[in-house]
Amino acid sequence: MEPAPPAHPSVNPNVMKSRLQSFKHALMGGKTLLATQPHARFHAVAALAVFATATLLQVNAIEWALLILSLMAVWVTEAINTSIEFLADEVSQEWRERIKHAKDIAAFAVLSAAIGAAAVGAVVLLPYLWKA
Repeated sequence: MEPAPPAHPSVNPNVMKSRLQSFKHALMGGKTLLATQPHARFHAVAALAVFATATLLQVNAIEWALLILSLMAVWVTEAINTSIEFLADEVSQEWRERIKHAKDIAAFAVLSAAIGAAAVGAVVLLPYLWKA
């Protein structure tokens, strides 16, 4: 009698458990981001305001996509910036020029994304607000 073929990875309970653990760790990262970073909390409030405004103004699907992508760019860069800061602080608490440059560049990425998101928000939402 031949042995049964191995279970497909997508139905393997260990694989599913591992994937659920990955989601749990990712959500914990989001919780840490919000708990430790004042700018992340500001971005959260701004995102809620954008979503509420876009809902009230009934923007179209393409405009929703632009707003969502812009907000996600801010969240992704904020998360990467915070990760770089945590890692850099773990490497050394002493002032180091290269660590300063890494942190400054990561912060610039967040600033650039936030400015871009604000510009997209203005382009999408201001015409609706001027009509109102």
